Amino acid sequence: MTAPLILWFRRDLRLDDLPMLDAARKTGRPLIPLFLLDPQTEAIGAAAKWRLGLSVEALAAQLEASGSRLILRRGPTLPTIEALMAETGAAGVFWSRLCDPASRQRDAEVKAALRSRGHLAESHPGHLLFEPWTVETGQGGPYRVYTPFWKAVRGLEVAAPIPAPDHLPPPAAWPASDRASDWRLGAAMNRGAAILAPYQAVGEAGAQARLRRFLDGPIARYSTERDFPAIEATSRLSENLTYGEISPRRLWHAGWRAMEAGQAGAEHFLKEVVWREFAWHLLYHTPEIATANWKSEWNSFPWAGDSALAERWRRGMTGEPFVDAAMREMYVTGTMHNRARMIAASYLTKHLMTHWKIGLDWFADCLTDWDPASNAMGWQWVAGSGPDAAPYFRIFNPETQAEKFDPDGTYRRRFIAEGQARPTEEALSYFSAVPRSWGLDPGRPYPRPAVTLAEGRERALAAYAARST
Repeated sequence: MTAPLILWFRRDLRLDDLPMLDAARKTGRPLIPLFLLDPQTEAIGAAAKWRLGLSVEALAAQLEASGSRLILRRGPTLPTIEALMAETGAAGVFWSRLCDPASRQRDAEVKAALRSRGHLAESHPGHLLFEPWTVETGQGGPYRVYTPFWKAVRGLEVAAPIPAPDHLPPPAAWPASDRASDWRLGAAMNRGAAILAPYQAVGEAGAQARLRRFLDGPIARYSTERDFPAIEATSRLSENLTYGEISPRRLWHAGWRAMEAGQAGAEHFLKEVVWREFAWHLLYHTPEIATANWKSEWNSFPWAGDSALAERWRRGMTGEPFVDAAMREMYVTGTMHNRARMIAASYLTKHLMTHWKIGLDWFADCLTDWDPASNAMGWQWVAGSGPDAAPYFRIFNPETQAEKFDPDGTYRRRFIAEGQARPTEEALSYFSAVPRSWGLDPGRPYPRPAVTLAEGRERALAAYAARST
């Protein structure tokens, strides 16, 4: 029992409500926390990798305060873990399950290899409210539509969160560790990192502070104001959820208490927590959603590949203010309001007739709250090729959406500098964040529309009609 256990942290960078930590502590063994920068982790997008580095540093500081350490290692997954086990005499490895295809394959290989050598190898819940194989329809099999899924899980019991421990038992001797600064996780961000930094709420402390702020006011107005990007009405916790800085169970119970206390927007908030859950269940049961049309009948749809028009969209220079404000918000803050995401995605896939994978890849590179399941489901839902019960071809009109959800233009002015006598600091920050090679200048005229909205809509509807016949 003196042989330590390795706690392999991935997207669970917290100590509060962490089942793998609770199970490991109950063994009575010394614990060696590990963060491994393996090839799969190295491959994530620029903004997400930079933000991950901040979270790793925050967890390291939190562990230090608990009398522990976070050991950093870089290299191929199984050989690096086995090398650390040999150095420390560790009896095994515990980790929290992830449900994307690459993580499932990686973890299965690690578990099989370690167990074949007589080591402990345990995976635990923690990233989701419910493990995907535990929620089924009455006929068996997974849900493929959100509303029935929500109705099915709404009444299920969610275990109470596990408080963070005050102390983690250390090993007799600590192994060597890499230095986070040597990894240079933010290298690809260049000058953009300094622009994004003020908008991040990093680590478990940052996540808990965000939750308290949301519960103290915005949750009451969430259902009526959440679609207005100029209003601070959302929790902004998607960033913290994706790195596991806060658990979905913590959000669920907080939202449920708010609902019982009569907070009008609490149930809608819970629905959004379950929307994330639904995305992960879909990714588990239908992993092709991340790379191919979820509805195979969309394989014949004539989406265009990458193009000059797609590049205008990426740069926030389409000439449609609501779309461009959304794209620039992402470059300045690292996130994008959910209503704006739908508008930007619809414009790319419908008005510009560009394949949703072009947008999915760009969001994966630019979002600090990038989540593989939510990103894939969101793009396919908007494109029409994904899990949507609506029988019609949804096309969001940026102008009418702006009139409804940004009626006084506050959001658009916040992020678009051109044409303003006194642009906001955030609007100007966009030009400081983008690559110099783009040659963008806030003093130039705002671009003319890439396509007219009527032309883009008619072209998309014609393509949809042709596909349906």
